[in-house]
Amino acid sequence: MLDKDLSELYGVKTKDLNASVKRNKKRFPEDFMFQLTKEEFKILRLQISTSSWGGTRYMPLAFTEQGVAMLASVLNSDRAINVNIQIVRTFVKIREFMTTNELLQRKMMELEKKYGKYSEQIKKIFGILNLLALDEPKEEIGFKK
Repeated sequence: MLDKDLSELYGVKTKDLNASVKRNKKRFPEDFMFQLTKEEFKILRLQISTSSWGGTRYMPLAFTEQGVAMLASVLNSDRAINVNIQIVRTFVKIREFMTTNELLQRKMMELEKKYGKYSEQIKKIFGILNLLALDEPKEEIGFKK
């Protein structure tokens, strides 16, 4: 994502976003953020066809998903703080899911070793359970807190 788009997302001015990045340069290695070259910016403008950028003195900064997450931790707007909190909560939920999924798979493998040789039906059940364990969780339906 480009600095201009992220400044809108986080509710700050682009120049303030870029100033925060400069103050925290160590937090943004090349795989988190980079500055577009003139040629890259020209190609980008051609792809967009209409430009709301107007004249710019500096080439825009582009952020990877890791850079977007890091940016949320260095900006001080209410929206950036809320995004950062949500990122941390999401990482915790992913870790919990991975741990639960790993334990479930281990137990299924133990059961399959113990009972899987007795029946084709049991093997089919374990096959279905394996598919379900690898399936992504569905979004909850209903009211959210």
